[in-house]
Amino acid sequence: MPRRYWLMKCEPSAYTIDDLARDKTTSWEGVRNFQARNFMRDQMQEGDGVLFYASNADPSGVTGLATIARAGYPDPTAFKKGHVYFDEGSKTDAPTWFLVDLAFEERFPGIVSLETLKQTRGLEAMVVTQKGSRLSVQPVTKPEYDIVVKLGRKITRG
Repeated sequence: MPRRYWLMKCEPSAYTIDDLARDKTTSWEGVRNFQARNFMRDQMQEGDGVLFYASNADPSGVTGLATIARAGYPDPTAFKKGHVYFDEGSKTDAPTWFLVDLAFEERFPGIVSLETLKQTRGLEAMVVTQKGSRLSVQPVTKPEYDIVVKLGRKITRG
């Protein structure tokens, strides 16, 4: 299967690219949106590229790169009573929620801000640049991924 590309959002108060650099890998648990779940369950494959995006940050934007280290599997937090991500309707024999594992690849020297993404030629159709785009897991085309990587490697801390 050909390599796919994704943008995955996380609030810095929850987890950052620096956390991923320290941990090397992490499980991307707690996604409770069906469209995002479907991407993780049905389409993400080991080796896919990920743009790590800091949302609700100042500024929000892409902070680095990761890869999918493990394809979709049932989110164990959905089965843990008392856990913030517990879902009484999700059963081990019929899971509702899935997750993937991410592996750290690279931290950019600065943030490729949402404003920069919106102003960059070739990214006009990128999902994250669209008004009202709030999905935490989004597909990215290879050309979009390549443009963002180039921007990320050029940008300096500001």
